[in-house]
Amino acid sequence: MSDVIQASRLGINRDNRKLQLSKHEQSVPDTIRMKDQKAKLISVSIGTGGDMAKHVREYVMADLEGFVDDKHRGFSRVCYDGDTEPAGTVRRNNRQWSGMSQEEAREIQEALNLDQRLLPGDFGVNVFVEGIKDFSKLPKGSKLVFPSGAVLVVEDFNPPCTHIADKIVSLYRTRSGTLLTRRQFLIEAKRKRGVVGVVDVPGKICSGDLIDVKRYKSPKLG
Repeated sequence: MSDVIQASRLGINRDNRKLQLSKHEQSVPDTIRMKDQKAKLISVSIGTGGDMAKHVREYVMADLEGFVDDKHRGFSRVCYDGDTEPAGTVRRNNRQWSGMSQEEAREIQEALNLDQRLLPGDFGVNVFVEGIKDFSKLPKGSKLVFPSGAVLVVEDFNPPCTHIADKIVSLYRTRSGTLLTRRQFLIEAKRKRGVVGVVDVPGKICSGDLIDVKRYKSPKLG
C-alpha cells in the first residue's frame, strides 16, 4: 500500500474520530458540563458554642458528616421554625456548612450605609469567599472544589437570620450615626446571605485556597 493511500486513510480515521467525539460531547447531559468559575477562600471557620459565632481556623478537615468539630456537623438535623418541615422534625442534614461571599457582604454594608467594614465573623458562616459576586444565587447542585480534592455541594440559599441581625445591629452604626434595626438588616441581606450545603468529597480546606466553582446547569429535557 502506498504511503499516499495510508496517509489518506489515517486522515479519514482522524476525521471520523473527531466526529465521534463531537457527537459524544453533544450527548453528554448539561448537568455534567457545569460552568466553571474561580474563587478564593478568604477564611474558613467552625462554630463550637451554643451561639452563632464562628472561629477562624488556618484549615479545617471536612468529612461526610461535615466540618470536623463544627456544631452543625452530622448526617441529620432538627428542623427549626420556618423550615421546610415542621419544627422538631428530624431530617437529612442539608446544612453541614454555610458560605458567603465578600462581594455580597460589601453590598449589604453599602446598603446599610455602615461606618465600618463588615467582617467574615459577623455572619456566622464556615466559608467566606471572594470572586463570586452572586454567590447566594448558586443553584442547588453547584460544587466548590478545593485543591486537596475536597468538594462541597450547594443545597440551598441561606435566609437572613435574626440572631445575626441582632449581632450586627449591636456592633455597627451608620455613617450618619443613626441606629440600625433588625428589620433593616433582614431586608438588605435577603438573598445575599450565601448558601448552605453538604460535604460531597472529604478533604482538607485551607484559608487562601483557590476554589473551582462549578455552577450547576439544569439539563435540557425534550
